[in-house]
Amino acid sequence: MANTALETGNAPIFRAGTSDAEIEAAALKALARRKYVVVAWQVGILLAILGLWQVASDLHWIDPFFYSSPYGIALRLWDWISEGTESGSLWYHLGVTMEEALIGFVIGSVTGVLVGVALGRNKLASDILSIYIKAINSIPRVVLAPIFVMIMGLGLASKVALAFIMVFFVVFANAFQGVREADRNMIANARILGASNWQVTRNVILPSAMSWIFASLHISFSFAIIGAIVGEFVGSLAGIGYLISIAKGTYDAAGLYAAIILVMVVTLGAEYVMTLVENRITRWRPQQHMDVQ
Repeated sequence: MANTALETGNAPIFRAGTSDAEIEAAALKALARRKYVVVAWQVGILLAILGLWQVASDLHWIDPFFYSSPYGIALRLWDWISEGTESGSLWYHLGVTMEEALIGFVIGSVTGVLVGVALGRNKLASDILSIYIKAINSIPRVVLAPIFVMIMGLGLASKVALAFIMVFFVVFANAFQGVREADRNMIANARILGASNWQVTRNVILPSAMSWIFASLHISFSFAIIGAIVGEFVGSLAGIGYLISIAKGTYDAAGLYAAIILVMVVTLGAEYVMTLVENRITRWRPQQHMDVQ
């Protein structure tokens, strides 16, 4: 019998006798086609939003003074890139914010994983310290920004501290829960085979919690940037938050939205890099297949 595969709509339907290679090839083709469809929709929605925004601004359905327009924002971005801002080069301000966010992200992530795994493995310690962790976590982060600026000054330290706080609790909560959700049967089997506590943690607990940890890292970098920008907004001499503060004070709507777009681009770029790192580190996991619709 000939090996054949029919396609109905987006999902391939296979006849009896179809080989595994044909099934896999058809599935890969359907996935590739689905990616193109997703990208096309994403680009189309973005263009529709920008086009409607531009038309609404040109026809004064919205006040351009407050809402600006995509064209005005693009001009402001180009002016910043080519000529710099009134307070210095755009790349200098972007570099300041990225430095603050990256330092806070790294320190917060490492500390969050270590504390989360340690307390997840020690129930007594987690029960004792849980009330303090919940109390600190309940404090609004925006309230901490002026406190850090007052104690540490307008420099790097206060922004890093706020970025650290923003990242730590997100990573800690996921690492802690990931440890608690580890397969107890695998832990018991490892102990039966003579594994020490450190070997169980390294070879069983951490791989099991890795999905939880990376899930938190995907969003925690954006929190690190938020922390750095909020700190700069409260008090700083440079950074994207400083540009936002200047734009707010001068009613520069185009500059305000331009700074926000810069933050969005940087955050999406960091998310892409994080996905690449996760895929490389967790190659041992079986690939998850989704129904193509």
